[in-house]
Amino acid sequence: MAWNEPGGGQRDPWGRGSGGKGPDLEAWLKRLRQRLGALRSGGGGGAGGIGTIVIALLLAWLLFDSWTVINASQVGVVTRFGAYDRTLAPGFHFVLPRPIETVRKVDMTSVRSVSDKMQMLTKDENIVQVDFNIQYQVNNAEQYLFSMQDPDAAVRQAAEASVRRVVGASTMDTILSGEGAAMVAATQRALQQLLNSYKAGITITEVNFQNIAPPSEVKAAFDDVNKAREDKQRIENEAKAYASKILPEARGDAARIIADAQAYEATREARAQGDAQRFLLMLDEYRAAPAVTRKRLWLETIEQVMAANTKVLDESNGRNLIYLPLPQGGTAPATPKAALSGAGTMLQQAPASTSGSVAPASSVTAPAAAAVSGGQS
Repeated sequence: MAWNEPGGGQRDPWGRGSGGKGPDLEAWLKRLRQRLGALRSGGGGGAGGIGTIVIALLLAWLLFDSWTVINASQVGVVTRFGAYDRTLAPGFHFVLPRPIETVRKVDMTSVRSVSDKMQMLTKDENIVQVDFNIQYQVNNAEQYLFSMQDPDAAVRQAAEASVRRVVGASTMDTILSGEGAAMVAATQRALQQLLNSYKAGITITEVNFQNIAPPSEVKAAFDDVNKAREDKQRIENEAKAYASKILPEARGDAARIIADAQAYEATREARAQGDAQRFLLMLDEYRAAPAVTRKRLWLETIEQVMAANTKVLDESNGRNLIYLPLPQGGTAPATPKAALSGAGTMLQQAPASTSGSVAPASSVTAPAAAAVSGGQS
């Protein structure tokens, strides 16, 4: 008959009546200690005592090794008999006790880092000393644990290979000229590609080149090279400054010369047009009175020629009174206009040809035949 059937005395599984109390755990633990003591003393109990011990150990094993707690920044990787089984999210989980299932906790938020300092060969066969630091995080716990035997050592070796690759593809001048940002980006990209090919489950968060310098044995020579490079840059800047100063002046001078040339061109054109217009007007006058116009032109020409001459012509045999200015300061005085006007009057009194033809040169130039040296009165 079952222990809880009617008429069975309402006994519970612990062999006690229905007194309203639960199982007496303290009494059970007391009996367990007694049996353990009897087993140690070699007393009675025999196989029953050993079985109780085995059951107690089994219960303790199940009680303390059948659950796990994963923190918020972690994930739990569960392996069953050494093979990957599943990944546990943060929280409380039940698992099979070890060695059936094993839980390995991996921190997913902490930033790990590796640093190294080494000498490398550049593209132009120079040696440079590079001090770098790599920071990374785990993005896949399964790959991080099972793809590589030692993930941190693998990251260090991959970082060294990536840095050597970037430095080996650059010249010394490029490395020391301050192009660190481009080199950092290239190193991070190459390192991430290399780790992805390994299925490392790692994300590179930052790459830093803390120091890039030539070896101490040749540092003095490189300092001289850097100084020469700085001098070159300074001279180039001075030349650019001088060019920026002189070029506007040259452009201004060129613009001024062009403007002067254009003004001269306009002046010459206007003067030529005026001369042509004057010649046309004179032509009309010549057609109307050839002899008068011809004599007037001759007189005007002689006046212009003799205006700066110190010689005076007199053919009146002393009948005309001529005022001759004395030279002052060694400069040649201008010819008095009275003398020229008198000569012009004499020429106008000469008879003109009735036929309208040009008068002979002897009759026109007769009043100006004799020349008296300047300074005689």
